[in-house]
Amino acid sequence: MDDMASTDIQHLDTDQLEAALDHIRASPEEGTLELIVQRPAVDERVVLGEARLNTDEGLEGDSWNQRASKRTDDGGPHPDMQLNIMNSRILEAIAQTPDRMPLAGDQLIVDMDLSEANLPAWTKLAIGGAVIEITDQPHTGCAKFSQRFGVEAHRFVNSEVGKELKLRGINARVITSGAIRQGDQIRKI
Repeated sequence: MDDMASTDIQHLDTDQLEAALDHIRASPEEGTLELIVQRPAVDERVVLGEARLNTDEGLEGDSWNQRASKRTDDGGPHPDMQLNIMNSRILEAIAQTPDRMPLAGDQLIVDMDLSEANLPAWTKLAIGGAVIEITDQPHTGCAKFSQRFGVEAHRFVNSEVGKELKLRGINARVITSGAIRQGDQIRKI
């Protein structure tokens, strides 16, 4: 799916991204699971209608548990970064087409306010039959994000307002295993 980064899509500039802020700020406090994206290997994406979250793997079939982390002593997968979650409203703006949304690399795309004010670290969320917990690990994106969506989009999601609203997303871990489905309601517990 990574080859989609080289399509003829014109990346948005900062003014165009700022124009989306009112819509993004209107994200609900409790939301909806819009997209489930499994990453079976680097640069591979599988969009799922339903999936299972578990405490050992995060999203079953995802490669999180095979990914190195600079944030762990042994360089292994970071337990507080099992799941990457991104707001669907900012992702729709920067991806510009639905088929490019999985390129962000986040497993859960949600229509929900991800800001620190709404979802501080250690907030628990019920999604379908699973419970996840927001962690304190920052999610800032990488060079691939810039390649796929543009340098201005990367700067924007990491700007002061971007960090306030957590536009690049948040990290979470699974604390209760269970099935999830696209369209599931997400509620704080």
